[in-house]
Amino acid sequence: MRSLLRTPSDRSLLRDSSLVWLASGVVGVSFGAVSVAGGLPVWVPVLMSLVVYAGSAQFSAVGVLLAGGGPIAAAATGLLLNTRTAAFSLAVAEILGTGRAARFLGAHLVTDETVAFALAQPDPVRQRRAFWISGLGLFAVWNTGVLAGALAGGALGDTARYGLDAAFPAVLVALVLPQLRGDAAVRRCAVLGAAIALAATPAVPAGVPVLLALAGLFLHRRQPAEAAA
Repeated sequence: MRSLLRTPSDRSLLRDSSLVWLASGVVGVSFGAVSVAGGLPVWVPVLMSLVVYAGSAQFSAVGVLLAGGGPIAAAATGLLLNTRTAAFSLAVAEILGTGRAARFLGAHLVTDETVAFALAQPDPVRQRRAFWISGLGLFAVWNTGVLAGALAGGALGDTARYGLDAAFPAVLVALVLPQLRGDAAVRRCAVLGAAIALAATPAVPAGVPVLLALAGLFLHRRQPAEAAA
C-alpha cells in the first residue's frame, strides 16, 4: 500500500476512498456480530470474509445457514448473488494489469465499490491506482471489521437498528454522481436499471434486482447504432 501513495494524487485517492472503507468496516462489524449471535463459530464469518469476500453474498449465505439450510444451499445463494461481479470484471479487465498475479489478486478485490471508484476516475492510470488503493484498503478494513464484530458476538444487540444497511448505498451514490451528471446516456441507463430493480424487488430474492438492473445497459448499447443510422 505504501508504494501506491507516492504522489499527491495517490494521497487524494486515499482520502476519497476512506469513506468507502469506513462504511465497509461498519457493515463488516455487523456481519461478524450477526453471524456469531446467530450461533455460528467465530471462524466461519472470518474465514468466509477472507476467502469469499463478497458482502451481500456473505449475508445471504449466512442467512440460509441460520435458517437451517445446508452448506450447498448457502453456497448456491452466494454464487447467484455474486454473478454480477462477472460484468464488473469485464469493466475493469484492462485496469487490473497484465500479470497473472495482478489479475488473480485483482479479481478477488472486484466489488461494487472498487469498480465504481475506479471507473469514476478520468484516465486509465488514475483508474488503476484508484482500484488498487481502494481495493486493498477495503479488503483490510472489511476483514478487520468482521473479526471485531465476530469477537463482540451478541454484545452489539440488534445491528439493524443502527441503519447500517444504508451505508453502502449512500457511498455508491456519491461515487457515481459525477458520471451521471456528465453523461446523459449513462443517466438514461441508470434510470432504466433503477426502475427495473424497483419493480422486481417485491418479487425476487435480495440481490437479484441488482442483476436485473444490468438490463439498463442495453439502452446504452443501442445509442451508437441509432446514431449511426
